[in-house]
Amino acid sequence: MTTSIPESPRSQRNWDYRYCWLRDGYFVVDALNRLGATETMEGYLRYIVGIVAGGGGAPLQPVYRINGDYALGEEVVRSLPGYRGMGPVRIGNDAYRQVQHDVYGSAVLASMHIFFDERLVTGGDAALFERLEGLGRRAVEVYDQPDAGLWELRQSMRVHTFSSVMCWAACDRLARIAVRLGNAERALAWRNDAERIRRLVEERCWSKARRCFVATTDGESLDASLLLLVDLGFLAPTDPRFAQTVHAIEGELKRGDFVFRYVEPDDFGVPANAFLVCSFWYANALAA
Repeated sequence: MTTSIPESPRSQRNWDYRYCWLRDGYFVVDALNRLGATETMEGYLRYIVGIVAGGGGAPLQPVYRINGDYALGEEVVRSLPGYRGMGPVRIGNDAYRQVQHDVYGSAVLASMHIFFDERLVTGGDAALFERLEGLGRRAVEVYDQPDAGLWELRQSMRVHTFSSVMCWAACDRLARIAVRLGNAERALAWRNDAERIRRLVEERCWSKARRCFVATTDGESLDASLLLLVDLGFLAPTDPRFAQTVHAIEGELKRGDFVFRYVEPDDFGVPANAFLVCSFWYANALAA
């Protein structure tokens, strides 16, 4: 009953969302933290840490089953007509096969609460930090490599600004955790890695022609994830580059009161619908 609700009528954008995306896990943990729902947040963090610990050093998937299993093979159930007859009905989600480099930052960003939030029953230690460092090493390996991006484009691979920034966030937060644990040597090493990634973003994800950050290295198009550059700590809210980027998104991605993820054609044509969370990101950006 809860799979394959169309994004818009007869758009074919019908997906099975009955799973946990690590990226969304970070947003959920952040929301639970702000709400003070620490017991629920701690349970969610145990789930995320369990995935990190159970991977055996393998690259992280974007999405997992809620019991931590990783196989989500996608198929179409042709015997079912779908919501109001608007199929296809899909079981599973092939996004689990995709390469999405932002997941390393998402997992570290969520997990750092364990080291800093003194309301939690179980605090972070050197063993957990060592596990998270494995994610950081992976982020350093892939920050300048093409991926499907957070919007999960199925037919194209590019170096996405958001993915690179999230790899930066993984290194930046690992440096902060190292300081918290009194490990100055590791803090310096992660700070140096973070600065290396920052240089790529500032040099190749900034468009001199458009005078704003863009969605991919050496590109010209925009996407709404750029509204998170302040929220993630990559830019200060007073940085004029952020204001210019918000203004550019306002001009290109905003339709009425709502903000699109992107407007360039994707696997299913030109997007016809806004994405609600992007409108909240826009409001937060204006407030910042």
